[in-house]
Amino acid sequence: MGGTAKDAAAGPAVRVADSIAEAAAPVRLRVPAIKLSTKVIPLRLDAGGRLAAPKSFDRVGWNEAGPEPGERGVAVVAGHVDSTTGPAVFYRLRHLRKGDRVHVDRADGSTVTFVVGRVARYPKSRVPDKEVYHGGKDAELRLITCGGTFDRARRSYRDNVIVFAR
Repeated sequence: MGGTAKDAAAGPAVRVADSIAEAAAPVRLRVPAIKLSTKVIPLRLDAGGRLAAPKSFDRVGWNEAGPEPGERGVAVVAGHVDSTTGPAVFYRLRHLRKGDRVHVDRADGSTVTFVVGRVARYPKSRVPDKEVYHGGKDAELRLITCGGTFDRARRSYRDNVIVFAR
């Protein structure tokens, strides 16, 4: 479970447990350990039920069909690892470690803080959907990007890097 946001730059700090009832939409993601601060945009699911990646390489997107960060359940935030011109917003995501903090600033001026539990890499064809997208009774956060080797024929990475945070 997350604690208070001691180093939050914007808005009042909110403990995850206090924010489970209702949460405002996320507007900014901050991850000090990898020097990341970026705007969060809403993302929709595509016709196949998959989360569409943000069009912009310097923004992350939140699955608006799921819980807001801080609500009970798993909130999912996705971003690109790179582009044809270089690193993208989640390029350093794989460098996060257990205990690192992830701050989500919300539209109501509050900030919810999550603590990284682990970082995992899965082949895209074998992502454990239940573990990644469905959580227990607490508020959880998943940060997702591409990783592993690049498949030039498919023009896509073979794996997903996933950060699990509570």
